[in-house]
Amino acid sequence: MSKYLYLLLVVASLTQATAQDFRKQFRQAKDLYEEKQYSAAMAAFKPLTVYDQANPFPEYASYYYALASQQLGYGSVAKDMFLQIKKLYPTWDQMQEVDYWLCKLYFDQGDVFQALKVASAITDSNLQKGLTDLKRFYLDKVNDSETLKMVLEDYPEEREAGRALLKVLGKQPHHLQESAMMELLINKFNLPREKLVTVETPKPIFKDTYRVALIMPFLAATLDPSPVVKRNQFVLDIYDGVKLAADSLRKQGINLEILAYDNERSAQATKKILAQEELKSADVILGPLFPEEAKPVLEFSQANQVNALINPASNTIEFAPHPYSFLFQPSHETLGVRSAEWVAQHVRRKNCLVYYGETVKDSIVAFSFIKKALELGVKVVYAEEVRKETSASILTNLVSATEHDEWKNPLQFKLRKDSLGSIFVASDNELIYSKVVNGVETRGDSITVIGQESWLTDTSIDYSKFERTRVNLAAPNYRAVNSPAYVEFRKKFIQKHGLLPGEYATLGYEVTMMLGQFFSKYGAHFLELMPPGEIQPGHLGTGYLPLPARDNGRIPFISFKKGAIVTSGLE
Repeated sequence: MSKYLYLLLVVASLTQATAQDFRKQFRQAKDLYEEKQYSAAMAAFKPLTVYDQANPFPEYASYYYALASQQLGYGSVAKDMFLQIKKLYPTWDQMQEVDYWLCKLYFDQGDVFQALKVASAITDSNLQKGLTDLKRFYLDKVNDSETLKMVLEDYPEEREAGRALLKVLGKQPHHLQESAMMELLINKFNLPREKLVTVETPKPIFKDTYRVALIMPFLAATLDPSPVVKRNQFVLDIYDGVKLAADSLRKQGINLEILAYDNERSAQATKKILAQEELKSADVILGPLFPEEAKPVLEFSQANQVNALINPASNTIEFAPHPYSFLFQPSHETLGVRSAEWVAQHVRRKNCLVYYGETVKDSIVAFSFIKKALELGVKVVYAEEVRKETSASILTNLVSATEHDEWKNPLQFKLRKDSLGSIFVASDNELIYSKVVNGVETRGDSITVIGQESWLTDTSIDYSKFERTRVNLAAPNYRAVNSPAYVEFRKKFIQKHGLLPGEYATLGYEVTMMLGQFFSKYGAHFLELMPPGEIQPGHLGTGYLPLPARDNGRIPFISFKKGAIVTSGLE
């Protein structure tokens, strides 16, 4: 036998002996694991996890090492080892089991999104039932509906996330439940309503008389009987509208007891009013009108389960989510969203410009519009925050001409004719919207301008220009002045007060008429029983659409046609 052949036989013999040693070590380590001696098993598996040409078990040893460490509560150690297996042995035929345990470890560590990402790679039918049980166990522990909504945004077909969200929403008081979302989940994932929606709809409580408390700055100490306009005239106008509505409702068999409290535009005076025992029996608080006085009313409202309608003219929803408070107006966010929906539905060309002012309100409306518009396929080609010193850029963008005719009239512009479908102006600032309207008029093309109802109070722009430039305004407070209800209201107001009703008197009347309707249909706890997403008809206006955000989603859009106002909206 040659020396070379002899060496090969020796090496082969040693390799076989070494392999037998590895098998013996692995068997011993496995026995320790099966006997639940996890610390000893980890120590025994550890040397086998190191790659060696003669070692056939590094993947398996690493796998069981990770399982043993997981059993001992060393989640980070187990996760690191499983990730190492994925990196070193990507084609290993047990990789689905590795992903299963990684999924569990991510769930254990509270990383729901990463857990579901790993789970999405598991296709082994033998693991699906266990995986479903795993998802249900951990997702049921998530009590935050917003987190579950984000999970469904990333994994829209994840049934267990839908089930968990329905369960969370189904535990909420009825007036906070998002009914449309719940119905979508039930239908999409075929979920059992009776098992997951656990809060029953409360029974309505009807009364002979409902108590409405007004907490407003009447400033009674400063009032005098002279006919001059008072510095808080708008408050007095709201009160006149409320009282006239109460008279009208009484004739319909709906009795309101109106309690008026003067909070003197003071947070301290507001707290003193709230200390009165009779406020606890109010069915709704109307007011106060200013943010600094709202906080104690909201705290009182929640502590005593009294409905509160803070500032009926406000679009600011600072108190959401609050179980007993709501807005009569649409929020700034809703104004932006509804405007985007209107553009998507009514404007054929889907390119859009957005201008907004420096206020927080303008930014909220604009960004809500942009987000929704992009979701609906409207392309926002340019958006600009306009300051006083930069307002000239509006005309520069819109009317800078590149071609002229022989009389020097513009034929073409830097922003080419008919390249835009719409311009959304999220501002009440006349400096901004007047430049947009004038620019569009100069261009003479087919751009539609979408703006705000406050523009109607500006006397510097003739309404005929709004008609020529196809201006449409989001107008939640639009009232058809030739409607029988408005004609009757105006007649009664003139008879009682000797003058035409103004904006705030009309608002006070409409709010109170709507409250009377809510009481009549749903009783004292109308917020709990009023179905979200179901339009409540208005008396003078277009009505109230309760949204989950506790504001009004009913927004008509108005424009001018042959000198008259016409409406269009989203049903």
